Amino acid sequence: MTHPIPIRRDRHLTTALHLAAGGMPVLPLRAGKGPFGNCPDCADNACGGRPNMKTPGPCTCPRPCHAWAAATTDPHVLTSPEWAAAWRAAGVVGYHPGGAGVTVVDLDDADAVDWARTTLPPTRTVTTTRGEHWVYRGVMRSTNHVRPGVDIKSLMSYARWLGPGIGTMTALPPVVLALVEREETTRPGPVVDSSSVTRARWDRSVATGCRHTETYVRTGVTRGIEHVKARSEKGAGTAAYGAARFLAKQHTACPGPCGLDALGEDIIDAAVSVGVPEPYARRAVTNGLQAALGATA
Repeated sequence: MTHPIPIRRDRHLTTALHLAAGGMPVLPLRAGKGPFGNCPDCADNACGGRPNMKTPGPCTCPRPCHAWAAATTDPHVLTSPEWAAAWRAAGVVGYHPGGAGVTVVDLDDADAVDWARTTLPPTRTVTTTRGEHWVYRGVMRSTNHVRPGVDIKSLMSYARWLGPGIGTMTALPPVVLALVEREETTRPGPVVDSSSVTRARWDRSVATGCRHTETYVRTGVTRGIEHVKARSEKGAGTAAYGAARFLAKQHTACPGPCGLDALGEDIIDAAVSVGVPEPYARRAVTNGLQAALGATA
């Protein structure tokens, strides 16, 4: 009778498997907090990159190459021989915040922490070696150095797992979205393509469970659109988030459906019309709708 050979699992792999079981995409990081380098086949992106990267490619490498793009929840991948050497050399477990549906505001020093405590709404906080991670529910574009000592880690980025932290995780607020808005918002040109040329608009056919009159609903969305368009110089993305969140709050007591997605498209169109790139406008509105609905859960 033969017996299976036991596989040694160090504490980092054990932690990673626990996090992955909860839906968090994880990867090993070096002792210096960075990801492991690409294998020879993936060096200099010769493989074309992984399909889930910013520029999708054909790479199906079984090793933990391409940093955050290698993060996974698959226990078979995490415990595979191709990942074993990285786990043995790992200094910490990393994870992909965007893949886990969260945004990490990385505060790198005491001054940044003081700024957050006076500016940002409270949320779950994790102590780091030099500062804190403030973790919000929702995703956005990742950007470093949005202000002194502050990085945003969410989509297409990785963060260190330093424990579950303390406090209740709250929805991604407009003030955090606004930290990257200057880079994502452009002045409108003579012609701006709408994000939704051939889609259905809101009407009673998509809002069979709404308890409000049509006049009430249309007045609310019109005011939200006016608020967004009034921010043509700066802040339209944040205004779109706020308009969507306010709109959704009016419908939390409805039995549903209320057709909020269709109403959200009107707000997205308004943001695009004043120069907000469609991906950012769509993300801001989606986060706003989800934030309002999540607040009542």
